Amino acid sequence: MRGDAAATASNIGASESRFRAFIATWIVVLVADVVVAWALYIFLKPVSESVSLLTAWVRLVYVAIAAIAVVNLLSVLDLVRGADNSEAFQSDQLNAQAMRSIRSFDFGFNVGFVFFGLHILGLGYLIVRSDYIPTVLGVLLIIASVAYLIDSFACFLSSSYGKNEAHSLVFAVPAIISELSLTIWLLIWGG
Repeated sequence: MRGDAAATASNIGASESRFRAFIATWIVVLVADVVVAWALYIFLKPVSESVSLLTAWVRLVYVAIAAIAVVNLLSVLDLVRGADNSEAFQSDQLNAQAMRSIRSFDFGFNVGFVFFGLHILGLGYLIVRSDYIPTVLGVLLIIASVAYLIDSFACFLSSSYGKNEAHSLVFAVPAIISELSLTIWLLIWGG
């Protein structure tokens, strides 16, 4: 049940290896994001070296923020196991702190997605200005960047926004369409 600290802690404790794999997967994704930032900088540098560099740096800021968010998940493991805290805190206190760390992970990613949205905006701009990538991909990315920014800021401005997962799904659709389209284009025609 969402928000049930004891059930969440129990589920994580029972599936610790899967939770660790989840954390490791995020780390691999973030390392890949660094490589993608570099590759897109090189690929789009002919359009505008300065904007391409700025776009790459903004993605690297996203990676740094996301990596800090992932650290919160590592602390969840210690809290769920009660490592070094079993005498100082009761299990319900440790479980509540574990939930707080999970929420901190979510909050960190919402902050990170502001920078990712700005990165997508920069990519969209560069693609619209390029003469070797279809303009429609750039337009789709600009729409996706607006969706990222609206979704993130809505989470900051409304305490009830994050409780309705349908909101995030609505804003995820432009991101999925635009990013998948760009990926497919890059794999087939981008060299």
